[in-house]
Amino acid sequence: MRSNVIKRIGILTGGGDVPGLNSVIKSVVYRSSEVGWQALGIRRGWKGLTHVDTSRDDGGGFLRPLDRVSTRAIDRTGGTVLHTSRTNPSAMRQSSLPPGLDDGRAASLATGDDRYDLTPLVLENLETLGIGALVAIGGDDTLSYAARLGREGFPVIAIPKTMDNDVHGTEYCIGFSTAVTRAKELINRQRTTLGSHERIGVFRIFGRNAGYTAWYAAYVTSARCVIPEAPFDLDALATILTEDWHNNPSNYAFVIASEGAIWTGGELPEIGDADAFGHRHKADVGYALAEELKRRTGIETVHSDLTYDLRSGDPDALDQMVAITYANIAVDLLADGKTGRMVAIRDGKYSHAPLPARSLGARQIDVAAMYNTERFRPRYEAKLGSPLLLGPAVIE
Repeated sequence: MRSNVIKRIGILTGGGDVPGLNSVIKSVVYRSSEVGWQALGIRRGWKGLTHVDTSRDDGGGFLRPLDRVSTRAIDRTGGTVLHTSRTNPSAMRQSSLPPGLDDGRAASLATGDDRYDLTPLVLENLETLGIGALVAIGGDDTLSYAARLGREGFPVIAIPKTMDNDVHGTEYCIGFSTAVTRAKELINRQRTTLGSHERIGVFRIFGRNAGYTAWYAAYVTSARCVIPEAPFDLDALATILTEDWHNNPSNYAFVIASEGAIWTGGELPEIGDADAFGHRHKADVGYALAEELKRRTGIETVHSDLTYDLRSGDPDALDQMVAITYANIAVDLLADGKTGRMVAIRDGKYSHAPLPARSLGARQIDVAAMYNTERFRPRYEAKLGSPLLLGPAVIE
């Protein structure tokens, strides 16, 4: 045991918010207090470690002391009490640099093409704050920078969260179960409207590079779905949905679309400014698909964007249970001197894995094993012996 080496740990959340983050924060704080550590919250993700004012107790708005009293009830709500951002300290633009950074220091951190690597500043701030280890909670972008700190020798443990469930090395990310549960509720609720107006519904769901959320939502609603991993034939989809519409006594049909789904021969543009990790938003595939289906089938369509509804509010029971367990495992790993790891579920069991490299991209659905490309629906057969969470993690 090395718990006596660490006196204070830092906790931060990065990227998009999901239900369950506050449960992780609370459980890390509670477990840390049991091994004799203080917990310090870093506000606004990685930006908190580039912009913190270490001369002030509140870090200039970037620090939040955490203890059992202040975190007692935070797990009853969604979002993150530490707030979040999409900041990449290793590739910051000049316009995003901390206001107190002098020109000489900034020049020494320049890497070219209006990019600055503030990792040396992050490491200095961690040392000044007396933080001996860091628990970083996020998706592949947030965790890719955690891996960078790990390579620099700083003790880091990562906890994966994303409603897309697409982080390599784990079968489950916090936020995923709640997203699918909410999708099921919202889709089933709108069946009555689709039937009353005899429409084809198109439900857009998050999933830029992986279709897990759409696939699982389709799995539990017996729906059609289109996913980024399998470009689809639009005419074939229109034909099947028309058949569904005619065969349904209520005369409706629907399809669930990942935001990154594309049809053969068509590609939606990316729009808006790129974030700190180079990502831009995809144009709304739900709207475009609804328009194309209406044109090809002659049936009126309804487009519903479910994206932000799925990440809001408090977590469901599974997300809260996994969040609590991940947090306790993270502290146990730190106490045992194991760092540079990500808490994970592998083969249906709690485990840990290497921090995922950004070069791996998103963990994707095994199309051949999981998705019927001709019928646009999940495969339900041959599941005996499979883990509860379908879709394997990458093997180390």
